Amino acid sequence: METLQQRIITEGRNLGRGILKIDSFLNHQLDVALLEAVGAELAGRFAHASPTRILTAEVSGIIPAAMVAKALGNIPMVYARKKKPVTMMEPVFVEEAPSHTKGHDVSLMVSPEFLTAADRILIVDDFLASGRTIDALARIVKTSGGTLVGIAAVVEKIFEGGRDFLLPWGVPIETAATIVDMSEGKIVLRET
Repeated sequence: METLQQRIITEGRNLGRGILKIDSFLNHQLDVALLEAVGAELAGRFAHASPTRILTAEVSGIIPAAMVAKALGNIPMVYARKKKPVTMMEPVFVEEAPSHTKGHDVSLMVSPEFLTAADRILIVDDFLASGRTIDALARIVKTSGGTLVGIAAVVEKIFEGGRDFLLPWGVPIETAATIVDMSEGKIVLRET
């Protein structure tokens, strides 16, 4: 998506160690119109898979996932919690994933009442980097008995190997923008 790519180039900051700061429109302050367009784009790529539910991780994946869910006809969107609230009854689906920005592992939890064996689940996240968070979400889908129909992300950092790491899941992987290089302070996007 050209608009997203332009925003990454003009507003993005390479903080080193593969960390891209784009919180002026995605991870802190939100450009709702842009994210709605990204959601529609990603939804269009997965409409043929007929997902019945979207799954993401809190916090930064919630808005992109909600936009995809809306564009797919307001299907339910579930986010994996990082802390178990008192309202989440046992048993729960739990998987561990390393957090690139936090520097430690986090638990991702989903209540079985919101993911069932009858669901066709599309995972949507803000970034596809190492793929570890998305892999944890895919393991939750597997435990639920649901069918994983695809993986979508707003931005992919292809040089971190996440796409290759997720290939064994055997589902389509789509992203709205792909960064191919962030060495030496650069932000280089794949041409569309």
